[in-house]
Amino acid sequence: MIRSVFSLIRRSLVLLILLWGAFSSFPGFAFAEDWWQFRGPNGQGESESVDIPVTWSSDENIAWEIPIEGKGWSSPVVSEGRIYLTTAVAIGGEQVVSEKKFTKRVDNRYSLRAICLDQLSGQTVWDVEVAQVPERVSIHPKNSHASGTPIVVDGSVYVHFGPYGTAALDLEGKLKWEAKIEFPPVHGTGGSPIVHGDLLIFHCDGGKRPGFVVALDRSSGDERWRTPRSVDAKRAFSFSTPLVIENAGRKTLISPASDAVYGLNPDTGDEYWHVQYPERWSIVPKPVYANGLILVCTGYEGPPEILAIRPGGTGDVTETHIAWREGRFVPHNPSPIVFNNMVFLVSDDGIASCRNLDDGELIWKERLGGNYSASPFIVESLIYFLSEEGVCTVIQASDDFHLVHRNDVEKRTLASMVPIDHGILLRTEDTLIKVGG
Repeated sequence: MIRSVFSLIRRSLVLLILLWGAFSSFPGFAFAEDWWQFRGPNGQGESESVDIPVTWSSDENIAWEIPIEGKGWSSPVVSEGRIYLTTAVAIGGEQVVSEKKFTKRVDNRYSLRAICLDQLSGQTVWDVEVAQVPERVSIHPKNSHASGTPIVVDGSVYVHFGPYGTAALDLEGKLKWEAKIEFPPVHGTGGSPIVHGDLLIFHCDGGKRPGFVVALDRSSGDERWRTPRSVDAKRAFSFSTPLVIENAGRKTLISPASDAVYGLNPDTGDEYWHVQYPERWSIVPKPVYANGLILVCTGYEGPPEILAIRPGGTGDVTETHIAWREGRFVPHNPSPIVFNNMVFLVSDDGIASCRNLDDGELIWKERLGGNYSASPFIVESLIYFLSEEGVCTVIQASDDFHLVHRNDVEKRTLASMVPIDHGILLRTEDTLIKVGG
């Protein structure tokens, strides 16, 4: 009897060990947090990943670095041990027709591709063409034809290339559906889509007035609703990504655009309210929401402002719902971070600042150096700011400036970094780097 019991225990232990070995060798094991959309699970740059590296260089603490063909400033996303990203590959090599300060015109087509990589090794799992950019298209030299970050959710990969195509693929790269929402881009496109329930929502703010917001059915790609901008902006093109919030039991789609930010019903597209900031265009930063305030950074044509807006109301609430606004050290491109009732920003020219969330009062500012386009992330009270020159400045998220470390990969980058357990994914102009273990 006793021998039988011991035998049963031994067999159970062996089974548990075998199961542990099988699961621990699976790429998605270790209970890692998936970073499945632009700016992470809550869309606001906050991570719960563990053991994130603080120090690295171009040749230290690098797990792997792999070349990525073509050009793309979309961020990678991570789900169940796989990395997904997009790129635009010039067909026949890029043939530049003309180049100015704000536009570059090329004479060739681009293959718009979705790529899946193994998270542990960086090896390509699949690489498929989703759409193409036609000949003779102009784009901003800092932009790419693959700047919208993918989404991975419910067994599907959603990729968005502006008017050239939006598509859903399965996890093995097979196309489920493709849709084309036509609008004329200016300087290319840049905003990322978001998921709300069974909808895929994104902005279409280009050269034709008015711009609009559109929602597609996630299962079919069919258009479910379309809402034109109610404020007639002189320059309609913008590049922001929306955010869905919940306040007083009501969900609202926060949708920044040229001249105004809108609060829409995310299920129907109906406008609840809008706040105006006239003569501001090319809006890029994604809004954040914390402690009952929506933070929106305005765009070009003079110094940008950051507006703290109370959600709610009907129609034009510009005069009633702005809690505070500030115009110093505000970015055109990087999105804000909020932590412990403090707002952290980095301007495009490298000035980091911290403000009180309640009233916008400046707490500190510090010059980091370099130029900035990527949005920061926060993990374990540390904020990671990545410059276009490839320098990542890590600071403590506190009411005084405390530098933790500066790290340099010595390569150009505009894409936002992605934290994962024990590592960071960093996209440069021609490679993807996994920092850490």
